[in-house]
Order: sequence, then C-alpha cells, then structure tokens
Amino acid sequence: MTVCIDCRMIDASGIGVYLRESLPRLLQSGNDFLLLGNARRLRCFTPNANVQIIECDVKPFSLKEIFFFPLKTARQINCADLYFSPYFNIPRSVTIPVFTTIHDIIFPDMPELTSRTGLAARMWFYRRAYKKSKKIFTVSEFSKSRIQCHLGTAKPVIVTHSAIQPMFLEYRANVQNIQKTQTIVFVGNIKKHKGLDILLDAFSLARKEGLPHKLVVIGAKENFRTSDNTVLKKIEALGGEAVAFTGFISDEQLMEHLAKAALLVQPSLYEGFCLPPLEAMVLGTRALISDIPVLREIYGGYPVTFFRAGDSGHLKEKMLDILLHEKPASLDLSNDLLLKYTFEKTASVILGELQ
Repeated sequence: MTVCIDCRMIDASGIGVYLRESLPRLLQSGNDFLLLGNARRLRCFTPNANVQIIECDVKPFSLKEIFFFPLKTARQINCADLYFSPYFNIPRSVTIPVFTTIHDIIFPDMPELTSRTGLAARMWFYRRAYKKSKKIFTVSEFSKSRIQCHLGTAKPVIVTHSAIQPMFLEYRANVQNIQKTQTIVFVGNIKKHKGLDILLDAFSLARKEGLPHKLVVIGAKENFRTSDNTVLKKIEALGGEAVAFTGFISDEQLMEHLAKAALLVQPSLYEGFCLPPLEAMVLGTRALISDIPVLREIYGGYPVTFFRAGDSGHLKEKMLDILLHEKPASLDLSNDLLLKYTFEKTASVILGELQ
C-alpha cells in the first residue's frame, strides 16, 4: 500500500507535533509513502527506501488549494492508494480515498470567537472534509461527540489521542532534583477559550490575599490584538513584577519553565485534547485545570486538581490551597500514567484504520 501524507503543516504548533511525532512511526510500517510538502524540510525522511517527496508550497486552506491546485501535483498524489492529512484540508482534484483529522470543532460550539462570515467559511471546510473523507480522526472522545453533533454520524470518527513528546520524558530522566520557584505557569495563547482573563482575575484576587508567586505566561505580549484591551488592562494593573511574558522560547526553555514552576494553571473553556497539563506533570509540576468535559476525560486518573470552569473565585481558592497551604513537592507519575498517551499508540491506531 502507498500512502500520501500531507506534511505541509509539519512546523505548525499542535498539529505539527501530532504529525512530526506520528510520522516516523508510520514510516516504519513497511508501506510505501509519498510525503507532500517542502522537500528541504522533509529531506531527513528520504533515507528511508519507502519514502518519496512531492514538492508542494501551496498553503493549506488557500484559494489555490481549493480551486487552482496544480494538476501535476494532484496526479502525483493520486498515484498513491490513499491520502492522509493531519488536519482537515483537502487539495482539489484528489481522487483517491481521503482520511482527514479534525482536532476540534470549536467554532460552531463557540461562535463568539469569529464573525458570521468566519463561521460560515470554517463550516464550509468542515463539511467539505466530512463529505470527502472515508474516515475522520480526532484526538478525544469529546471532540468525536462534537464532530458527530455538528457534521453527522454517517462517517466513522476514530479517536487517536495526542501524546507527550519523547523529549519531555528524556528531560525528566536527565534532570533530577530541580528547585521549584515561586512561579505559576500558563501555556497558551490569548484567545478567549484559553481562559487567560479568568486566570488573571483569580491571580489578582490571590495576590491580595498574600500569594507571593509570579505568573509566567509562555508566549509573547506582542501577539495581543487591539480587541484584547480588557486583558491588557488587567495585566497592566497587576504590574510587571507580578506577570511576565517569555516571548518565543525553545523547547528546552519551555521544559525548564515547566519543571521549575510551582504550579501550571490551565483555565481553558474549550479544548480538543490539551497537552500542557500532561507536559507539566511529566516534569514533576502539579496542574490545576478547569473541569470542562474534555479535561475530565483526558486527565481522569491523573493527580490533577479541577476547578469550576469560568469561576475565577473558585480558581483563586484552589491556587491558595495548593500554593500556600499544601506547598506541593514535585510529582512523580507512575509508568502507567507516563505512558498512557504515546505516539506509538496513536500511529498504531492510524495505521489500523488506513485501509
């Protein structure tokens, strides 16, 4: 069997991790593979005798991909037996069986995140992917249920969890007895569903009650849009001594921040899977997370602490309990929990469904 894999988003954030970590494991299956994307970026995979590269610089979800995709490239893709995408974009003129991935379907669930036109455009892509796909992969039972709610139940939706990157396990093994600092870490962007505004309210209340810790936001302050003035004002009111932005950081720096933090807070209102709590716990840091259904699903059985989603007062109480009263030491996850989500398992499920 020859499989064409769309690798154009290999350097993206969450989707890129899902692809980069799954791909080497897929290539070991004994099948033949055509990798669609930047030849220079994918050169590291060409030593495999079963791999060929299809050079393609057409942007996913672009007008060119949908209406003017190069016919020569489409013919190369159609030489394969099937097409697999780690996202839900499908180039025009692909005629072989298609398998796509919808990580979440947030926009119809939270339409306030976009305009009516933006929602209509996104729903068009969702429905197009659903119509053209033989099977759809997603990363949680929650996302599966929402896909079926919005798009239907006629197509198989297969859960292939995201997973911890091996480098986190290696870092954990090689770095011992890290000294905890008085920092709380938030990993994410400033979009409303990530809940940073809720965390800022809770953090402000906790500071008034004596919490000495600093909030470290893993991300760049420059990424704030003008529509985020409310959040910016909250940050400015707290002051630079209380809240710090890291800007862009390397994977090594991210792991260091997570390992040294006293607590990671994940105040999300919506997620498809959500890796930061797992990454923090693997590195010995406790996680305080919202009790939304998907986090209840993914982190059931893990030593996390839940708070009521959207409730800054409850989040404040939990932060104070953990940081001032319990004074947590480093976590030490069991092997079962360390290896509950792995890309070996993810790739195995994908391979089992590609037929």
